[in-house]
Amino acid sequence: MNENTYSPYGESPSLVKTIAVLTLINGIVNIFWGLIATAVVVPTIILTCLAVFTILPTILGIFEIIYALKLLNNPPQPVQPSTTLAILEILCVLTGNVFSMIVGILALVFYSDAQVKSYFARLNGIPYPVAPAAPVPPAPPAVPEPVIEPESPVETAPEVPAEPKKPRPRKVAAEKTDAEPDTDTDGLV
Repeated sequence: MNENTYSPYGESPSLVKTIAVLTLINGIVNIFWGLIATAVVVPTIILTCLAVFTILPTILGIFEIIYALKLLNNPPQPVQPSTTLAILEILCVLTGNVFSMIVGILALVFYSDAQVKSYFARLNGIPYPVAPAAPVPPAPPAVPEPVIEPESPVETAPEVPAEPKKPRPRKVAAEKTDAEPDTDTDGLV
């Protein structure tokens, strides 16, 4: 891209370029795979009914090349992530093409990346909500909790300050008082 050229889509992420290159290579491989398989199957009369399955990778290869060129174009053409192509690439394992299956799995994994999703959303003019990474404030220091003594199972009444007791007069047994006459057993008074 020239320095004076402005692209409203921004630079495509490396995963999008990887998807485009892998899809282009896989499209070429699928075309050759389909042609070779068709050349092997069609001459035999018994396997002629399988010729339909050998032509399918060739058709898929053509669609893969068209899709990859749209992604590699400068500026890129608006296209959606093609999960259908990725699934059909995985199904090519039925024709014996393991490379196509690997490319299909990688494409599905790359399509689920957040950068790839936001790139395709920008490319197609669809707003893609990207939540900014908000800094997490540090947690406040922990305040120690007050230690609470375990209470006894029997609740006690709160203590009331005791009033000072008034002294009581003492009673002494057999004490004589002035009010009582003194009696002698002698008879003397």
